[in-house]
Amino acid sequence: MNKPDIYIESARLQSAIENHLGMEGSLIFDFANESNQTKLNLITVNKRHNQSFLFHAVMGTDKLDALEKMLAYAKTYREQDHSYTIQWTEPTRKELHTSYFRAKNMYEALDKLYYGRDVQAITVFSVVMNPIA
Repeated sequence: MNKPDIYIESARLQSAIENHLGMEGSLIFDFANESNQTKLNLITVNKRHNQSFLFHAVMGTDKLDALEKMLAYAKTYREQDHSYTIQWTEPTRKELHTSYFRAKNMYEALDKLYYGRDVQAITVFSVVMNPIA
């Protein structure tokens, strides 16, 4: 059996993730090697307030395995994680922003908000776990 073209398969999986989440053009697939594994940080870009946030992170044996795990998560995350609403502002601006996250707990939701930035870059006013619909 022929080994799949890693670039074609990677593009197919990334497209499937974008399509499933309805976020075409708003996702960054950030890969890193950690302890002989591949970590995939899926980052969302919010064009309204020009900020990026962590959607989810997975570990895989390689890029394709990590993408397959991310696609599986994308298909089931609404059943696995709680919904949180976080209200925040940037210290240099006084506009209040509202962002929504799926996470196992409040701390994970805050980690997703603060991902890739200094904790002084954002002031959080409230974190609310949303009721189950």
